[in-house]
Amino acid sequence: MPNVNSAPPVPGPAAFNALGAEEAEAGLLACCASRAFARQVAALRPYRDLDRLAEAAEAAVLALDWSGVREALAAHPRIGEPPRENGPAAGPEPPGHPEGPSEEHPERPRERHSAREAAWSRGEQAGVDTAGREVLDRLAEGNLAYERRFGHVYLICATGLSAEEMLARLTERLGNDEDTERDVVRTELAKITRLRLAKLLGAAP
Repeated sequence: MPNVNSAPPVPGPAAFNALGAEEAEAGLLACCASRAFARQVAALRPYRDLDRLAEAAEAAVLALDWSGVREALAAHPRIGEPPRENGPAAGPEPPGHPEGPSEEHPERPRERHSAREAAWSRGEQAGVDTAGREVLDRLAEGNLAYERRFGHVYLICATGLSAEEMLARLTERLGNDEDTERDVVRTELAKITRLRLAKLLGAAP
């Protein structure tokens, strides 16, 4: 598996197209930490522009089987909890969590974060920085309730959302059945991946 921590910055589609396969996959893993995703999107190069790359990435995310989605989810910290650079995501496993480490679920314990991924996660969750203690406590409780119900971290494209909005959507999604929630998770993962690709290629701050 390519080393995400050593992935170089990629200034634009042309530079991304010129990378070796391992370097390209490493950059893509910082955007969506599924190895199947990274291999597929890297193999489809060259891309004419960011839009074409983003379209291919979205299609690859939406086509992932659930084990691939879970692998990607493992790289995301809980909402309201910062990622630890070069270490597992913050926070203990929820009591009564239905799954533990296994060959079928290589994401447990959660994967390491590169400095770049950690910075992206902090920026994406900026809406929690000004939240009051009551909201943060309710988010923490909601995260655990969600993980008990669905067996994985609550994922939302948090960019531009306040802590209150993230909490409201979490509460709403707790009412989903498993199939509906899996569709929502794939959609949110695709949104996050698109935004991170723009950052990877220098098209977004």
